[in-house]
Amino acid sequence: MSDGQRADARRNYARILAVAEKEVAAHGAGASLEQIARTANVGSATVRRHFPTRRALLEAVSAHRIEALRVRAAELTGKDDSRAALMDWLDDVVAYCVSARGLAAALAYDGAVYENSCSAALEKAGEPLLRQAARDGAVAPEVTVGDLIAVIVGIVLATEHHPDPAARADRLFRLTVAGLSPRN
Repeated sequence: MSDGQRADARRNYARILAVAEKEVAAHGAGASLEQIARTANVGSATVRRHFPTRRALLEAVSAHRIEALRVRAAELTGKDDSRAALMDWLDDVVAYCVSARGLAAALAYDGAVYENSCSAALEKAGEPLLRQAARDGAVAPEVTVGDLIAVIVGIVLATEHHPDPAARADRLFRLTVAGLSPRN
């Protein structure tokens, strides 16, 4: 492949990704790959060459958001109140998932054999926060970041079409964290 072809392929990739980010934000995880190709002014085969599966496209679209959550987890690690730090990060994960339509779908377990890079990155980022909270007795030791991400994904997917998805997702997440028992 010549340098010109590689440069053209890089430009196509960037253009497809930019269009895909807008389409996923507008239409969620079910955004039309054909519409993405038309808007990016490339053929469907070009889209599929760069993103062989819908999940690959969603993971690429979500990559910068995942990086922002990783950075946020690092900023919160080591704070005095480990439960508050973990909750702040989880609040950010919920907010990102609600605002970035398609991110919850990218994080969802689909039974695929390959590792879900979005979930793996979030689990790695959140692990130090969760370990510290567990050491401090603020979180049950058997809880995993994967468990927490699965709960968030479920809540976000369940509230996606609610008139106020952010408020509803936040309420359900708070209810989940607090549990069903009345406050003493």
